[in-house]
Amino acid sequence: MQDKTEDRNESNNLKEKLKSLPNRPGVYIFHGEDNEVLYVGKAKSLKKRVSSYFRHQGFASPRLRKLVQLAKDISFIRTETEAEALIVEARLIKHYQPFFNIELKMGERYPYIKITNEVFPRVIITRHRGEDDAIYMGPYIRVKELRQVLRLMERYFPLRNCSLNLKETPVQNRPCLRYNLGKCLGPCAGLCTPKEYRERVDDVILLLRGQTSALVEGLRKRMDEAAMALAFEKAAFYRDAIRAIWRLSRQQISITLRDPIDNEIWSAMERLQDVLGISLPLWRIEGCDISHLSGRESYGVFVVFEQGVPNPSLYRKYSIKSVDGIDDFRSIEEIVKRRYSSLIEKGQPLPQLLLIDGGAQQLSFAIRALKELNIVNMAIVALAKEQEEIYVPNAKEPIRLSLDDPGLNLLRRVRDEAHRFALSSHSNKFNKRYKRSALEDIPGVGKRRAAALLAQFGSVTHIATRTPEELEEVDNIGPKLARHILKYLKGEITDEDIGKKIS
Repeated sequence: MQDKTEDRNESNNLKEKLKSLPNRPGVYIFHGEDNEVLYVGKAKSLKKRVSSYFRHQGFASPRLRKLVQLAKDISFIRTETEAEALIVEARLIKHYQPFFNIELKMGERYPYIKITNEVFPRVIITRHRGEDDAIYMGPYIRVKELRQVLRLMERYFPLRNCSLNLKETPVQNRPCLRYNLGKCLGPCAGLCTPKEYRERVDDVILLLRGQTSALVEGLRKRMDEAAMALAFEKAAFYRDAIRAIWRLSRQQISITLRDPIDNEIWSAMERLQDVLGISLPLWRIEGCDISHLSGRESYGVFVVFEQGVPNPSLYRKYSIKSVDGIDDFRSIEEIVKRRYSSLIEKGQPLPQLLLIDGGAQQLSFAIRALKELNIVNMAIVALAKEQEEIYVPNAKEPIRLSLDDPGLNLLRRVRDEAHRFALSSHSNKFNKRYKRSALEDIPGVGKRRAAALLAQFGSVTHIATRTPEELEEVDNIGPKLARHILKYLKGEITDEDIGKKIS
């Protein structure tokens, strides 16, 4: 009787998990007893794919019947695209070697990008290189770099991904939503010719082969033609595409090299996963920090680690808007709420773990923000710098690990990177303060006095290092104004003080 009750409870828990699955691409993981990884799979829609396992009373395959019978829990990792999900799936299968995954365990079958041989070709991600007339690029093994290429393709060189059998004549009166989102040229509705579409395909092939010079040259010609035709929005699109390609090429990406995720990083991720009791692989970790410029201006930063390494392209900065004065606790609450409400609104994946720089109080305000957003499947901890203690929700005491613990060191790398990024933001804002325009913005200074100060001392930076008496030597600079200028440049006065008129 007790066994039946337990089975019923497990079934109810799985049904609740199914309800929480998003209708988005990602990887799903079946767990058995003691959190053992039984099976890893990918899906274009996590909700539809995982739910299909539980719709049938029985499967023709004994393997699938046994998998569903043994499954005690399900976890998932959201990805941007189905192609990215395939890459994540391959890496997790290689690492965990699940019992019910057969094909990828028997050999390393990494993905290819296939460009079909059709009038309007499609891009397909596959593990099998067929004997056909399609173009195959790969195999691709470096996860991080391939993701960057796929995102660039999705934004600037998207091809159709539908399975319609398209010829040169239209098969639909109106295109699908992807056309309206700028992610397809609409060949199904006759909105582009095979020649125009082929031009996009050639761009993709050049990009995947690393022939960036030829690709950029073609885009530059199209940009110039658009500008001459006064199609400035189109010209700006080509300009942005060129910049994105050069940024990618400067990183010297070679996406067919060996897998960069070494055993040391994976061990650290697994150790942290065990310490925190998280069933989901820590594929993405985000770190949050609050910083202040000269004790006046507060802002927050988020850094992103994917597969244990930083991804600076996803870093974000936020100016604090709703908090008066210096209040780190409420500042954390504000930016956590803004950050994840934005990701949810845009349908972008959330991290498996959020790290807050601070202690129990900072953690409590971040938790409050997540609760307001109804985010329950994301782990969150805080790391206090003094003793390197890990604060977790609903625990009376923090977790204390040895300073050489790999899990702790991974958290420290995330925390330190967030602090470094915050300091670099400091530098940018500090430099803005020391521009000539900032000097002229001080009430009572104006263009004439600013010019006289710069002529005397050379730069705003040098002015900030002088004494009030030295500033008084400049014409029309009195004692009160001299002290006010220095206080402003050193950040020692409030915005209210800055707004006061100096007589």
